[in-house]
Amino acid sequence: MNSYRIATIPGDGIGVDVTAEAVRVLDRVLPGIEWTEFDWSCENYLRTGAMMPADGPEQLAGFDAILLGAVGFPGVPDHISLWGLLIPLRRAFGQYVNLRPVRLLPGTTSALRDRTAADLDLLIVRENSEGEYSEIGGRHNPGRPDEFVLQESVFTRVGCERIIRYAFERATERAGRVCSATKSNGLIHSMPYWDEVFERIAAEYPAVQTRQMHVDALAAEIVLHPDRLDVIVGSNLFGDILSDLAAAVTGGLGLAPSGNINPARDAPSMFEAVHGSAPDIAGQGIANPVAQILAGAMLLDHLGEHVAAAAVDRAVTDVLGNDGPRTPDLGGTATTTEVGTEIADRASALLHV
Repeated sequence: MNSYRIATIPGDGIGVDVTAEAVRVLDRVLPGIEWTEFDWSCENYLRTGAMMPADGPEQLAGFDAILLGAVGFPGVPDHISLWGLLIPLRRAFGQYVNLRPVRLLPGTTSALRDRTAADLDLLIVRENSEGEYSEIGGRHNPGRPDEFVLQESVFTRVGCERIIRYAFERATERAGRVCSATKSNGLIHSMPYWDEVFERIAAEYPAVQTRQMHVDALAAEIVLHPDRLDVIVGSNLFGDILSDLAAAVTGGLGLAPSGNINPARDAPSMFEAVHGSAPDIAGQGIANPVAQILAGAMLLDHLGEHVAAAAVDRAVTDVLGNDGPRTPDLGGTATTTEVGTEIADRASALLHV
């Protein structure tokens, strides 16, 4: 049995609750994991003035993967928490792919009328290291009538090519369709360049069907005709917005996992639920752990533990699709721990059939 060193950063609020359940499940399907927990969070920021130590990336560099809980706490602005922890780790470890599988799970109901699991099975590939999430810019003449701010976007050839090529590679493993999110009618430099790179990479994959859609029209397409979509590739901002929209139409953010992927595998990748920290219900035992558990399955799959990952995924679908325990957000009365324990038991049983 392989052994792995995995770092956990439970974060804030329900991030702590659901990460404990993801660890419980992964321990049952892969006992050889050595866990190390890091208390880096908004609450830590309020105590110390920093989301993580200055050498945080160095402390994590030797791990095989990172399981991150939700981050966010009253009194700490979102830009502090994001730029103090998540974005620095993504960039320090070359995690230029944000991968968000979006599917309608058995036993759950889409916000879209009459849609089934066959209609809602997307993979959103979001650029994770540049684009609109740039530090270049600033605030000028603060407090004066002529005050203004500049926020620059950065689109490099390397950055655009590698994320678009990654999307095409994933499409060859799925239905063979890629749709690019653009806005070249309004953003005069960045998006026409993105479109040019997309067309150039598309020529390398003649068997893959392609579409380019303005991001507003693509948002409507996700709602009106999700069955026409397979892999969506977008810039940092567009991919972020579209993936949350897609998760919402498939049953909510409480069911949506994501991965911050380093395809070169020369540094750890990081996996997390899409949902926030919901501090108002933290510690009450009612948070839905499914998204974080599925993020754990993505982590296992990334490590090459495909059988264990498939067991976790199957256990989740069994629990949701066969009248298993559910947390209140899904209409049930089960606790966070009861759901996590049931998924762990079923995943373990699948491995020992």
